[in-house]
Amino acid sequence: MTEEILKKIKQLPPLPESALQIERVYKDPNATFNDMAKILEKDPLLTADILKAANSPLYGFSREINAISQAVGLFGMGTVRGFALASIVKKSFALDLSPYGITNEMFSELSKKQHALTTAWCLKRENSFMGILSPAAFLVEIGKVLIAQQIMADNKKEEFKSAMQETGDVEAAERRIVNVDTPEVSATIFAQWKFEEGLVNVIRNCQNPNAAAENDKKAAKILQVVRVTVPITGVVTEDSISAAKELIQKYGLDMDSFDQAIECIK
Repeated sequence: MTEEILKKIKQLPPLPESALQIERVYKDPNATFNDMAKILEKDPLLTADILKAANSPLYGFSREINAISQAVGLFGMGTVRGFALASIVKKSFALDLSPYGITNEMFSELSKKQHALTTAWCLKRENSFMGILSPAAFLVEIGKVLIAQQIMADNKKEEFKSAMQETGDVEAAERRIVNVDTPEVSATIFAQWKFEEGLVNVIRNCQNPNAAAENDKKAAKILQVVRVTVPITGVVTEDSISAAKELIQKYGLDMDSFDQAIECIK
């Protein structure tokens, strides 16, 4: 981690009270769906963000979700936690992803598609992982915001663009130009905000899942597959699907449910 980016992370504002309340409820083994809904409903803007996200066509629900309690019942506490944290965290950053050649709208769409794929693939079969996978899928790319800021501060936009073209690998280009990559920056942000170790570990090791703690390996593998499937452009291609399926076979993950999930987001 470079001193400049670490300084940017340490200067981030603390999470608002709404996020801290959500975390307390989520981590309370005695908390109910109703407890989570009550916390979220206290914040009308957050409620509106969550319902807008939950009603995205990417999730494929045929009827409108018009209440937080309904969203929690359909998606579960872990996934709704991801919706809420994504809304809260993204408001902590001034977005300019121009060094990556993408707009803020494209960046938002990238996060939505990565999360939708994760949800469609794992909500029913790997629900125990969704508490970590939902916020991880929404927020794993957030480190790009600080990396982009550093690239622009160093006047290295053209150098970074050339590195991406030469390597064909965004994170290899990041390491070449700023000596750190997106998963490392994102994980450090969440460590700074004192999120649980599992979430930090999964994000940090999503490029090398076997380096994750044993309990986090499968979630890190799923996150790697999702990021390969939905690359930085947000466009799922036959090549990206093929590369993802190679990883699924390598890791022994569920191929049939992945095929079904892909159809949901195409």
